[in-house]
Amino acid sequence: MELNITDRAQSVVRSFIDQSEGDLRALRITAHEGGIGGPRFELSLVSEGDREEDDVRVDMGDFFVLVSAESAERLEGATVDFVERVNESGFEIRPAARAPKTSAEPKGELATKVKEVLDAQVNPAVSAHGGEIVLVDVKGSEVFIEMAGGCQGCALSRMTLKQGVERMVRQAVPEITAVHDVTDHTSGDNPFY
Repeated sequence: MELNITDRAQSVVRSFIDQSEGDLRALRITAHEGGIGGPRFELSLVSEGDREEDDVRVDMGDFFVLVSAESAERLEGATVDFVERVNESGFEIRPAARAPKTSAEPKGELATKVKEVLDAQVNPAVSAHGGEIVLVDVKGSEVFIEMAGGCQGCALSRMTLKQGVERMVRQAVPEITAVHDVTDHTSGDNPFY
């Protein structure tokens, strides 16, 4: 299993282990079906004796991470970080970006302009919630996008499309007349519609 744990997050886990009493030497990460932003993650320190039969064990040198088989799929390729912001600090898990479902990439000048806006402005914003916006097609002056990751099935996806994606794309590429969401929001791991 691939799980990226930043140096900062590893340092914080080690300090928690050093401060703990007993034989706590493992970090258990559990992914639960989420809410609006995608999966909800729970982290806790446990002992090696708490390892369950189906756990995936990720060795970090002086400690290890335990992930249940059920949670492993949601955590595959994810990044675990410890962040400090104004008025908050804590662990943050960023799921890996999902590959787009379509195999044929739209071509042409308009498609290139829209992809540049998605890559530079839209996706950095939605990636914080584990989401991604993918250009699926361009027909005339209409754009067809798909919401992936945490955006797929999100209860706020309609607002994200209208107030975020469409506004940014139409401002940067004024020749666009419409932005259509072709995402199947009822499928996937966490549909919220």
